Amino acid sequence: MPETPKITQKPTDYSLELKNKKTLQFIEDVTSNADEVQRKVLEEILERNAHVEYLQTHGLNGHTDRGSFKKIMPVITYEDIQPHVERIANGDTSPILCSNPISEFLTSSGTSGGERKLMPTIEEELGRRSLLYSLLMPVMSQFFPGLDKVKGMYFLFIKSEAKTPGGLVARPVLTSYYKSSHFKDRPYDPYTNYTSPNETILCPDSYQSMYSQMLCGLCQHKEVLRVGAVFASGFVRAIKFLEKHWRLLCNDIRTGTIDSQITDQSVREAVMNILKPDPKLADFIEAECSKSSWQGIITKLWPNTKYVDVIVTGTMSQYIPTLDYYSNGLPLVCTMYASSECYFGVNLNPLCKPSEVSYTLIPTMAYFEFLPIQMNNGVTNSISVPKTLNEKEQELVDLVDVKLGQEYELVVTTYSGLYRYRVGDVLRVAGFKNNAPQFNFICRKNVVLCIDSDKTNEIELQNSVKNAVNHLLPFDATLAEYTSYADTTTIPGHYVLYWELSLNGTTTISPSVFKDCCLTIEESLNSVYRQGRVCDKSIGPLEIKIVEPGTFDKLMDYAITLGASINQYKTPRCVKFAPIVELLNSRAVSSYFSPKCPKWFPGHKQWGSMN
Repeated sequence: MPETPKITQKPTDYSLELKNKKTLQFIEDVTSNADEVQRKVLEEILERNAHVEYLQTHGLNGHTDRGSFKKIMPVITYEDIQPHVERIANGDTSPILCSNPISEFLTSSGTSGGERKLMPTIEEELGRRSLLYSLLMPVMSQFFPGLDKVKGMYFLFIKSEAKTPGGLVARPVLTSYYKSSHFKDRPYDPYTNYTSPNETILCPDSYQSMYSQMLCGLCQHKEVLRVGAVFASGFVRAIKFLEKHWRLLCNDIRTGTIDSQITDQSVREAVMNILKPDPKLADFIEAECSKSSWQGIITKLWPNTKYVDVIVTGTMSQYIPTLDYYSNGLPLVCTMYASSECYFGVNLNPLCKPSEVSYTLIPTMAYFEFLPIQMNNGVTNSISVPKTLNEKEQELVDLVDVKLGQEYELVVTTYSGLYRYRVGDVLRVAGFKNNAPQFNFICRKNVVLCIDSDKTNEIELQNSVKNAVNHLLPFDATLAEYTSYADTTTIPGHYVLYWELSLNGTTTISPSVFKDCCLTIEESLNSVYRQGRVCDKSIGPLEIKIVEPGTFDKLMDYAITLGASINQYKTPRCVKFAPIVELLNSRAVSSYFSPKCPKWFPGHKQWGSMN
C-alpha cells in the first residue's frame, strides 16, 4: 500500500542513508520498549480526552492508568457507538468521543445495517498514517538496493465521497490520504518517484484514471523497478484493462496523442508531459500483447521489475495464482497492515512467502489489546467470539502478553475517539520483533464472500436470498438448499450462488425470473458491494447456478469422507475448496446473471449525495 506524493526538488542537505538509518532505529526502539510505549500512548489518549462525553458517561473520571481503563471501559462494537457517530454526523460539534474536532469520517469496508461504517478521525491522524508509510521503503531497501534510483508503477485510485447532514466529508481512508497535503505536497523523497502523476490518481473517473496511469506506466517501462496496487484484485484488474485496451494505448504511444475518451483536462496535461511519439515502443508493446499467451506479461513489458507490491493476505490470497501467471513468479510483497479505524503495522520480512506474511504492530499507532478466540471447526473456518463480553471476558491481553500460535481478535483504542473497539480482524501470533509481536492476518470475522473491498457476511447473504426467493412463490417452487462462491477466475470477479430447488408446481420458471432473483440479491446486499458493481466496476454481475436435485446430499457425503461429523454437519454458506466447487459446477443445469447494476449512490440512504 504505497504512497505517491508529488516529487519536489531534492534538498541540498538530503541524506537517504542517514534517513533510512534513523527509520530503522525507530523501529528497533519502539519494538524493544513496546510495553512502555503502549502505556504512554494510552495515557496520552486518556489525558487529552478526559472530559469527552463518552468517557465521562462510563465513569472513567480522568483516570489514565491501564488498570482503571480496563476495569471501567467496556469492549465495544460499532453498534455500541453508532448513536454517538450519528450525532456527530448530524452536526453535533461537542466533544462526544474526542477532544479534538472530528475532521471527517472514514468509511469502512465493513458495514452496519447495509451501510458503510463511519469511523471518526482527526486531522493529526494524517501525520500518524504518514509515519507508517515512511517506514516501508527503508525496510524494503534492505532487500532491494537501488529503489531510490528508479520508478514504481502503482495503480492508485480515489473513490466517491459524500457529505453528512452536518457537513463533514465521509470517504474511504485512502481517498482521504490521497487528497491531503501529506500526499500531494510531501517533501522530496526518492522512494516516491512514481510513473503516475498525481492528476491521474486524483481523477474521479475510474476509466480515465486507469487508462492514463497505464499509459504513463508503459511510456516509462524501462524505468520501472516495482509494480503494484493496494489490493491484489486491483492490480489484476489493471492487467485485464491492458488486455482489453492495449490497441488504443499503442496508438497513443505511436502518435504521441491521448485518446479522445480522456476528457479531464488536468489529466491530459499531466500525461502530455510524459507522452512523446514512440513508434518503436508501440511496436514492442503490440508484439507482446498480440501473443496468444500473456504468461509473464509484466516481466516482458516492464523488464526490470523486481517485485509486485500488493496485499495478498486474507481473501486476497485467491489472486495469487493469477499474479504468479502474469509476473512469472516474481516476489509478491505485502508491505503494511491498515484499516479505516487505524493504521497498524509493517511487514519486516517482505520476501517471505505470501502464506507466511506477518505484520509487526508499531506500538505508537494506537493502544492495542487482544481478545483470545477459538476456532469452532477447521473445515468451515467459523470462529467463536462472543458478541458481548462479560466482566471476566473483558480482561483482554496486552500487546506484549500475547502467546505464540494463539489467535486473537484485534481491539484498539485510538487518538480519534475509539475506545476498546473490536476491529473484527482475526490475527495469529507468528513471532516477535524484540518485544513487539508479529501477526499473521487470518481472516475478517464473519465474512463469507469477498471479491475486492466488499465484505458480505452470512446474515446479509441469508437475508438477500430470502428476498430473492419471493420471485419463486408464484411457481410453487422453494429453495431447498444453497451455498455461494467468490469466483475470481473472471475479471472482475463475481458472486456465484448455487441453488437447489424443490419444484412442486408444473409451470416452467422462465430465465427472466431467475435474472430477477439475481438482481434482487444484489439490491439487498450492502452499499460497499453495490458501489463495487456500479461505480468502481470491481465486481461483476451476480450469477445463480441451478443444480440437480440431490446435489447438496452429495456435498454432505463428500464432507463426511473428509472427516466431518454427520450429526454436526451444516451446509456451508460459502465454499472455497476446489473439489467442492468442481462438484457443484459439474451438477449445474442452468446459469443466470443479474441483468443490470443495482441502485447505489454515495453516502448513507438518508443523506443526499455530494455534488
